[in-house]
Parts: sequence; structure tokens; C-alpha cells
Amino acid sequence: MGPGSLQQPMWRAITVFRFAALAYVLVIVARDVRDYTRPLAALPVLVVLLGWTVATAYAYARPVWRRWPLLGADLLMSVAVLVVTPWVVGRTALNAGAPTLGVAWQAGPVLTWAVSGGRRRGVVAALVVGGADLAVRERLTRSSLTGTALMLLAALAVGHVVRLTSAAEERWQRAVALEAATREREAATRERERLARGIHDSVLQVLALVQRRGAHLDGEAGELARLAGEQEEALRALIAREPADDDGQLLDLRTLIGRYTSPLVSVATPATPVRLPAGTAREIGAAVGAALDNVERHCGPQARAWVLVEDEGGAVIVSVRDEGPGLPPGRLDEAAGQGRLGVAQSIRGRIGDLGGTVTITSVAGEGTEVELTVPRLDP
Repeated sequence: MGPGSLQQPMWRAITVFRFAALAYVLVIVARDVRDYTRPLAALPVLVVLLGWTVATAYAYARPVWRRWPLLGADLLMSVAVLVVTPWVVGRTALNAGAPTLGVAWQAGPVLTWAVSGGRRRGVVAALVVGGADLAVRERLTRSSLTGTALMLLAALAVGHVVRLTSAAEERWQRAVALEAATREREAATRERERLARGIHDSVLQVLALVQRRGAHLDGEAGELARLAGEQEEALRALIAREPADDDGQLLDLRTLIGRYTSPLVSVATPATPVRLPAGTAREIGAAVGAALDNVERHCGPQARAWVLVEDEGGAVIVSVRDEGPGLPPGRLDEAAGQGRLGVAQSIRGRIGDLGGTVTITSVAGEGTEVELTVPRLDP
């Protein structure tokens, strides 16, 4: 169900009203035509009414056409029928209480304006048509005033119903969106549980085996067993953690990046908070952590690194620079081809999902700089 779909029955009802009102016009004209000043002139007016009724039924059935050009032409058509009424019917008959040529048909545009824009727009149309109806009469009668009052009441009633319908549709759309979001979270949870089972059956078992077999060994083998045990614990904690609901929460990026400060890692941040949506801030922090892990892995445990956070207003830029030997040309592509996707997934993947970019600059013997640029979209 799309926007405005709850109003579709109203548009169909207006079409039915127009044809019913046209039939009523035909009955009234057939009854009174002998008293008209120009009886033959009533025929082309009826033909125009019939043609316009068919045309509007076709046009208003398409939401894209329910705009000012059609609405304005519809109202002008009703006014035009009233303007020619004194010439066709005659002043004498009108003063005697004869109905106009439009009779109830002239209320169609009033209802259309009320459905398209609510009570205010409907009242404006009712005043225009009612004013034209009163203007063509030399003498006001109780019946003429009653017709104008009925159009005003119809405009108010229909406009009020439209407002209630629009409010109900907005609530319905919000409910649908909430249900869709709930289903997505449930699907994500199921997928996460499926991946957790796969990790438990493969990676965790291998890490646990390495840790058990190498726990009693010395040297590098024992260190490898210790690292395997740490990674097993980290993976178990990761797959057991519930996904956080960060809707509307802001975090200061300086706090997340500042955790990496150590004797070997220098962190420089702005003096003012760098507030970002919680999910965005955490992903940037994780990407910085992956970059620092690469520094330790490829440059040695004693390699120094510098992290700089800059808030440019429209974007947040975080750069990680090291003093290592640099990357040989084509090294990243070679690593990706061999299945080592640390940079591709942990850094580029995270920042790419945020709509940002990653620039890696490396010069042999002068170290490597990883620059993360993420658009800063403040709520």
C-alpha cells in the first residue's frame, strides 16, 4: 500500500458523485428547459458537463495528475457553468428560484479540493463556487444561501476526514517500517547464530586444539599456543555478544581512539568532542585498531605509530602513520590474492560501509600512512 492509498476510495466516491450529480442535472434541465430564456443553449452546456465529467474521472484516477493545473481547471469549469447560467436560464427564472445549470454538479470541484488538500483548501473552493452562485442572482433567496452553506459544510466534513485518514496512514506506515526493522534484526540474529555455529565447529575447535597441544611447550611454539588461546576467548566473546541498539546514540570518537594510546602509539585529537553516531564511531575505532595491528605485525613489536584525528566539519579524517620499512608496490593486491584480507575487510570494508574512503601512502624506507575519511553526518 503506497502513500495516499487510504484516500483512493474517496477519489472513487467523488467520481461516482459527479456522474450521479450529472444525472440529476439532466433531470432538472429536462423538467425546466421550457421555462429557459434560451432552451437550445442548454444542450451544448450539458455536452460540456458530460465531457468534463468523463475527463476528470480519467484524470483524477491517476495520482500524478492531481495537481494545481487540473484542480484549477476543475474549479474554473464549475464557475463557468454558473456564469453562463443567467444567459441560458434567464434572470427571471433565477429570481423565481430556479436552480442553476450546475445544480449539485458544481459541488464536485469543492469535494475534490477538500480531498486533495484538507479542510482549508475545500473551504476556499466552496467560497469561490458559492460566491459565483450568489453573484449570478439578482436577488438572494433562502435556497441559494442554503446551497452555499451545504457546500461549506461538505468541504469541512470531507477535509476533516481526509486529515484523519492521512494521520492513520502515517501511523500505519510507521508500524510497517517498525515491523520491517524488527524482521531485519531477527534475520541478522539468525544469520549471526548460523555463522557462530560454523565458527564453533571449525575455527574455535582448531584454536582450542592448538592451545591444548602447545600449552606445555617452550619458545615460539608455547607463544603460539598462548596466542591461540587468547583468540579463542576473543572469538567466543564476539559470537556470544548481543548486537547493540545504537539508535540515536552519539559517541565521542576521541574516547574510542584514545584507548590506543601507549608508549609506542601517540594519539592527537581535537580539543572539542568529535561526536558521531555510535555505530559509525565504533567502526572507525575498529579500523584504527586493525591498522595498528598491521603496524605491530609488519614493523615489529617496538615500532612506533602516530594517530591523528581531524574534524573537518563535513568529514572526519583519521590517519595512522608508522616508521616501518614501507610497503613494496603491489603488496596489498598480492596479500588479497593469497586470502589475507586484513586491510581489505578490517579497514577498507569497514570504512566503505560508512560511505568513506581509505588512502594508503607508503614510501620504501619511510613508513606507511593509512588515511581514513568518513562523511560526518550529524543527526
